Amino acid sequence: MKKSLFYIIIVLFMGNIFSCSDSGKQEKIIQDTLKNEILKLASEQLNEAPVTVTSFIAERSAGGIHDFFSEGDYWWPDPENPDGPYIQKDGETNPENFVAHRHAMVRFSMIVGNLTSAYMLTKETKYAEAALRHIRAWFINEDTRMNPNLLYAQAIKGIATGRGIGIIDTIHLIEVVQALIRMQEAGILPETDRLETKKWFSEYLEWMSTHPYGIKEMNATNNHGTCWAMQAAAFAKYTSNDQMTGFCTDRFKNIFLAEHMAEDGSFPREINRTKPYGYSIFNLDAMATLCHILSGPEQNLWIYETPDGKCMQKGIDFLYPYVVDKNKWPYKQDVMYWDEWPVAQPFLLFGAINLHNDEYLDTWTRLEHFPAVDEVLRNLPIRNPIIWLK
Repeated sequence: MKKSLFYIIIVLFMGNIFSCSDSGKQEKIIQDTLKNEILKLASEQLNEAPVTVTSFIAERSAGGIHDFFSEGDYWWPDPENPDGPYIQKDGETNPENFVAHRHAMVRFSMIVGNLTSAYMLTKETKYAEAALRHIRAWFINEDTRMNPNLLYAQAIKGIATGRGIGIIDTIHLIEVVQALIRMQEAGILPETDRLETKKWFSEYLEWMSTHPYGIKEMNATNNHGTCWAMQAAAFAKYTSNDQMTGFCTDRFKNIFLAEHMAEDGSFPREINRTKPYGYSIFNLDAMATLCHILSGPEQNLWIYETPDGKCMQKGIDFLYPYVVDKNKWPYKQDVMYWDEWPVAQPFLLFGAINLHNDEYLDTWTRLEHFPAVDEVLRNLPIRNPIIWLK
């Protein structure tokens, strides 16, 4: 018995060694793939001035200058009633809608994530200090900060001053939170900044989990529900909200896998949209990011299976062949932005790391890592892999 136990311990120990070795090789490949471009961009971003919601006046907003405002992408003027309420054209983006606040937030996320990545690669604090300048402008400075709610996001002219689905606009804040976590772990996040940013995210998390907009978005049965949980999990991790972490874990297991995923690993509610390819990728990216955030030494959701066998591996198995060769996609093409996908998708990155799959990583390395198309940036929750390496 003792001898058998000894062998079991040795096997587990050696397995951990090989796993750590594989992870080290993968992390080096990721760093080598991105390092030159990260440092190039970081040198340009060192002197970039913060741009927050107060930099743009949204004339159609029902809120104030500190309130984030956006308009529903797929809503257009009615040709038969030009001055009346907008009408919907699902999947077709209206280029005249107000998106300046969203662009500012995407820029904020990209700059903070990249500068923090540069710090992690070089240990030069000038990069972190530059990132903190933007963070203070968005969350702390009284003249430029954003209010911690999304009351006026995804508004529709003549119909709604804001909607719950607007909460999806703040997916770009999860990399800001991850940057703050990395700075905190490195001991370079000043105490005042730590306290003030945690206060902001605690207030925002409270709003998005109690306001009717947030509750409606939380219960959405497509990518909106996934993205709500992805954000809530990230903000809960930073603010040490264990109750919310547990809630998001339960939704991952019993809602997103058990109810939203089909037996073949697809997400039917995304496939039935006007942009089935892009939405399928987007939802799997959000699922993988959520899984990565929630998984740790005490629980590994990457290997969790529902009683009927649904799991992250099955989700990747379904979509991966169509990322490798989009021409094999068996469903209709997206009505817009068909040619722009795929890029270096987060589900490939996190799948490679957590499932120890070098094939996923090889595919990830060959795709576009620094896309510039607005539609892609809007639907890409992870753009700075370095800050997510464990």
